[in-house]
Amino acid sequence: MVEAYLGLGSNLGDRYQYLKSAVTALAVVAEVLAESSLYETAPVGGPVQGDYLNQVVQVATDLPARRLLEACQAIETEAGRDRTERFGPRTIDIDLLLFGRDVIDEAGLKVPHPRMTQRRFVLEPLLEIWPEAKLPDGTPLDSLLGAVADQHVLRVMSNE
Repeated sequence: MVEAYLGLGSNLGDRYQYLKSAVTALAVVAEVLAESSLYETAPVGGPVQGDYLNQVVQVATDLPARRLLEACQAIETEAGRDRTERFGPRTIDIDLLLFGRDVIDEAGLKVPHPRMTQRRFVLEPLLEIWPEAKLPDGTPLDSLLGAVADQHVLRVMSNE
């Protein structure tokens, strides 16, 4: 089994329900080990759109990284995710952030997620459930929070 970390976000419709349903669907393909609190965040990039609810989920899986990503994309499609506008609003977005200690650079699959270190809405919930989190190269993720301190992130629902 490999431990993986997934970033979830929603800014359309019942954001809370989309996140909750995504975690339930993930539990069918992997063992959900931990869920962060929910964080409300301003969108980063893309068109003008509403705020997101975000969280990070830790899973254990026997699936290879590509298959886990495909399972996440199937969950997004089932939830009505529209991929017509890059960085546009979405019912649910599930990003594969980390997959064990693996570094993967393939077409359509980059692990660690290439923008995770630039996003407080990823780092803060990830560090909540894994305080000593490190990138595969050994970089502690808590050392990167200062660079994104100006990004608005508000914990709105604790998962304790």
